Amino acid sequence: MPEPSQNQAQKIRQLLKEIVDNSEASQIKLQRMLQVICEEFSADAVSCFILLDNKRLNLIAAYGSYEESVNHVRIHVGEGLIGDAVKNRRTLNLADVKTHPSYLENAKLKNDFHGFTAIPLIRSNYTFGVLVIQRIESKEYSSKELETIETVSLVLSDILSNDEFSNYRNQIAQQKGHLDSRIKGISLSKGYGIGQAVIHRRRQKVDKIFAEDKEVELEKLETAYQRMNQDLDNKFNATQLGIGEHVEILETYRMLAKDKGWYKKITANVNGGLTAETAIERAYEDMWNRLSATNDQYLKERLHDLRDISDRLLNYLSNDNTENSEIIKQAEDIIVVAQIMGPADLMDYDHTKIRGLIIEDGTPTMHVAIVAKALGIPVISKVSGVFDSLKNGQIIALDGNEGYIYINPDNMTVSRIQKKIEEKKELANKLAELKDLPTESLDKQKVGLYINVGLSFDLDYLDNTGCDGVGLYRTEIPFMASEVMPDVEQQIAYYKDLYDKAGDRRVTFRSLDVGSDKLLPYWGNMGEENPAIGWRSIRITLDRRAILRQQLRAFLRAAEGKVLNVMFPMISDLSEFEDAKETLLIEIEKEKKKGHPGPSKVNIGLMIEVPALLFQLDDILPKTDFISIGTNDLAQFMFACDRGNPRLSERYDVLSAPFLRLMQNIIQKAQKYHVYCSVCGEMAGNPLEAMVLLGLGYRHLSVSGSSYGRVKSMIRSTNIHDISDYVQNLLKLKQKTLRPQLMAYAYDHGIEIY
Repeated sequence: MPEPSQNQAQKIRQLLKEIVDNSEASQIKLQRMLQVICEEFSADAVSCFILLDNKRLNLIAAYGSYEESVNHVRIHVGEGLIGDAVKNRRTLNLADVKTHPSYLENAKLKNDFHGFTAIPLIRSNYTFGVLVIQRIESKEYSSKELETIETVSLVLSDILSNDEFSNYRNQIAQQKGHLDSRIKGISLSKGYGIGQAVIHRRRQKVDKIFAEDKEVELEKLETAYQRMNQDLDNKFNATQLGIGEHVEILETYRMLAKDKGWYKKITANVNGGLTAETAIERAYEDMWNRLSATNDQYLKERLHDLRDISDRLLNYLSNDNTENSEIIKQAEDIIVVAQIMGPADLMDYDHTKIRGLIIEDGTPTMHVAIVAKALGIPVISKVSGVFDSLKNGQIIALDGNEGYIYINPDNMTVSRIQKKIEEKKELANKLAELKDLPTESLDKQKVGLYINVGLSFDLDYLDNTGCDGVGLYRTEIPFMASEVMPDVEQQIAYYKDLYDKAGDRRVTFRSLDVGSDKLLPYWGNMGEENPAIGWRSIRITLDRRAILRQQLRAFLRAAEGKVLNVMFPMISDLSEFEDAKETLLIEIEKEKKKGHPGPSKVNIGLMIEVPALLFQLDDILPKTDFISIGTNDLAQFMFACDRGNPRLSERYDVLSAPFLRLMQNIIQKAQKYHVYCSVCGEMAGNPLEAMVLLGLGYRHLSVSGSSYGRVKSMIRSTNIHDISDYVQNLLKLKQKTLRPQLMAYAYDHGIEIY
């Protein structure tokens, strides 16, 4: 039998539905819905604020007070308690609002209310408004009452997101100048595109909250769960994804979809009396409440992925996972428009048809943006209101270089974007022609240009680019893709496959680099507050030495008769490197005693990622055969800056004099000790930054396959002697960044920076 709170929530939901179904104007319906909420929760006033852009909330409806201020009150996100509830996505339940330190009095919202409750309105993980309930009495709601209010707010969020109220919100936004035919956003992936809008899988509305038969709900849930994971496996296996970080992201996504702990929480909610749909929502909300306050970018991205997986499971429950199929079949060019999107969602479409992706709110490190970039799809974000205002089939043009979206563009705009698209195709053809040309500068200096790869069976770029080899093989990917730890024989098969495809070219293996943002499904979450500088990488494998020994044994056997290059990641001091190196030397001796032929030569190296190593180079370099610089982590640790944090993404620059002097010191030390030195981080894959590396003295770069052609084109159009002199002069400057001067130099000297 349902509890009283469940009965009340069901009653309110029915009353709200009756209001929505009548023929009154949207504004009147809104006010009547607030009246129901006000009366049912014994309140004195209820108001609703809606986000019209990324910064301001608009009072869209009110009952009991403030009616005359509707559409005349705006509150900035983060301003006062109402703005705080939206900014931090948290429910506020206060007995006396005026004693709270964040209380701000608004001239248009003056009152004698004391009791104050604010509940964020959230849909598809996007906070688009807030419901405010006020009482004259100094009293807060009980936990049971609050749970019922939050359930009602979930229903209200779905109602306000339907077509009628979305159109009403857009009308207000247009009246206030918040929507336009040309919208400026932030580019997450450059490029140009024109196509028909496809609104990405609007989340299923949760109509029924409480279950009538939990056994039926559990059976329905299990069927949907199995179908979802089977379809994900089929799509992942059928899609040619290339190689790189996006493959890691998709494999981790697949593991998250199969996570037994998450699924167990959902079934527990069903056993507690909820429908399967509501149980999924509640499981996600519980996770959000526990993790949303974290500063760890990895956990934030995992929350986004979990939101997407939850939505995907909801669609399978309703058998509605084929939305927009007619448009997708008929259109040759589509622009996918999403409020939020997971990395696997691109595989719901034929990615060869996707000409662009619009996401209302996102960051450069969000997983779908990384996957889209790898597939050459332009992405624009930070464009509030677009998801609800656009309709399927509308013509959209994207300028991903400048960050502009054109809705129903005129002929002049279409011609301009089409010209840019043709120019990009010509550039791609030009880069393809570089394959058989030497990687050398205008002054005939040879540069070793390698690729970073992920899955050993996915090495298309080795043949497509004519590269010098593999500068970084991420050995953790097979570990992440497997449900159990690969044994020695399985690892040997991976590594032999890599050697076979590389031929006589150089291959460099990085030992197992897990932890931080790369978790193994059979180890579980280690629960660290700051995993980026916690128990990860070489720290794990030295502590769990058997894992390291097995991997080193697999390296040695796979490299039979070949040169083996092994480097250890995340080394923090000389003793760690010596410990890891000794482990490898012991395995070499063991293999000899067993009669295994072994490699023709073994080179032992390490990655420079931890700043502490910069003060130990004179001790370490004489004891190593090669080094490779991971500029991503090195820069992050040097600047004490989370590179995934959008607030800090432009605050620090690797093209600043201090960081470039640091990089110059490393290469000069390596040259002094005659140690092979390469760069395998993102800095090597950006043509402008790679140009500077050449000027500092680097001659070995390892890049993603998608960046290879652009970097090679830069090398062949650069006079290294000249850029070296110019960089030395720039290092004397004290500006925050040297990027403008370097861009100007490249332009003036005809260096191809694409």
